[in-house]
Amino acid sequence: MTKSFSIVCALITTFIWGTAFIAQDTGMDNIGPLTFNASRFFIGFITILPVALFFERKKIFKQINLDRKKFLKYLIFMGFSLFLGTSLQQASLQYTNVANAAFFTVFYVPLVPILLFFIYSQKVHWSIWPSIGLCIYGVYLLSNFSDSEIMKGDALVILCSLFWALHIIFAGKFMEIFDIPIFYAAVQGFFVASLSLIFAYIFEDIILSDILLESSSIIYAGVLSGGVAFTLQMFAQKNIEEAPAAIIYSLEGVFAVIAAWIILNQILNINNIIGCCLILIAVIFSQLAPDIKKNQ
Repeated sequence: MTKSFSIVCALITTFIWGTAFIAQDTGMDNIGPLTFNASRFFIGFITILPVALFFERKKIFKQINLDRKKFLKYLIFMGFSLFLGTSLQQASLQYTNVANAAFFTVFYVPLVPILLFFIYSQKVHWSIWPSIGLCIYGVYLLSNFSDSEIMKGDALVILCSLFWALHIIFAGKFMEIFDIPIFYAAVQGFFVASLSLIFAYIFEDIILSDILLESSSIIYAGVLSGGVAFTLQMFAQKNIEEAPAAIIYSLEGVFAVIAAWIILNQILNINNIIGCCLILIAVIFSQLAPDIKKNQ
């Protein structure tokens, strides 16, 4: 698997995550965020599991037996990180718009290298820092601080970005050891669906008829975002380090705001366009700069 293939996987992942914000936003007209999450990750699980068993069935147990304790550790760490990240993000959509939710999630970009240093004492290439600066300024250009209700939603998204950062880090560390990305994505989906269902049972009313009313949004977010995208993320992080991967994923906001503009008629002004361009520049710079010196 080459780095180019991993970058393509990362870009497709980012596109799916960005456009899935629409389904995540429209899918809560009749159900709560935890119920939506439980439904979409279960759909993701049943979508990906047959694919995993078809392509990876011969090496699943062999890979797990490489280090069962680490496999379980990463399942728990990544599962809880993804559950908290997606739950907070989903809840935030009740108080903010799609564009703000997508772009404030980008705060995981600076958190990834910071957490890498404190957790693993791992330094990153110098190009990551100016790239992060461009991402944050892009976020600033797409922010709306005039509405107090939107501020409440933005606070939830910023909190969720911490757990997204942890999930990206643990995904990278997992792929350094194990080579069952499809099976792991399926198991992770089941783990998150189970946690979401437990908490939905406690805090929300789970009504099957209401879930069926949101079936189109759940299927889109489940099959593509909860299934395909998180599988491609594992392939992406096989050859891309965590910090550069986070910068690529920041394009999620670009795709989200464009989708919100086209589908939901949310306003896209000149600052939004400049912000999108800055994040695109940051992604390109973070990928090319480390290779320039190597090729000289």
